[in-house]
Amino acid sequence: MSNVFEFVAEHREGSGKSEARRIRRDGRVPAVIYGHGEPQMLSLSHNEVLKHLAHEEVYSHILDLTIDGKTEKVILKGLQRHPAKPRVLHLDFLRINLADRIKVHVPLHFINEHTGIGGKKGGVATHAMTDIEVLCLPASLPDFITVDLVNLDVGHSIHLSEIKLPADVQIVELTHGSDHDLPVVSMQAPKVPVEA
Repeated sequence: MSNVFEFVAEHREGSGKSEARRIRRDGRVPAVIYGHGEPQMLSLSHNEVLKHLAHEEVYSHILDLTIDGKTEKVILKGLQRHPAKPRVLHLDFLRINLADRIKVHVPLHFINEHTGIGGKKGGVATHAMTDIEVLCLPASLPDFITVDLVNLDVGHSIHLSEIKLPADVQIVELTHGSDHDLPVVSMQAPKVPVEA
């Protein structure tokens, strides 16, 4: 974990829709932190939140959340955005204990899509997933997981069980049994133009 992001929050007393609207009018984002203790209502600077959310790593990192000068280790568990405007409406943070395993969605990075076996044949990779939920200790949480398409031929797929994982990291879906071994990416045959 090369980068650690720090969110600075203030404790807030009120709750409800009218309080949330007031906070948003003041250029802040309402938030809540829960887990390992009492839930706590917070507010954060909207501009600072947008800067942090521009980094993909923030979604799968252990974050430092500073509340009125006291820092806690958290993960970003929920995010609500406005459907039409570039506004963040609400954040959910989950406190973590560094000794407990956590479930987190981690982005997938696909490599060798065009230079692999199928890509050289003109195949088109179809991504069924862009992230996966993993179970691990906070210290083992990867920034992302790489899926190498170098050996993926046209007409074939890579399933969850074929993804190479860092040590001490499990895919949550696979803990439910082999019938949950879903395809992650498949290589489709190139579309041949139809002659008139």
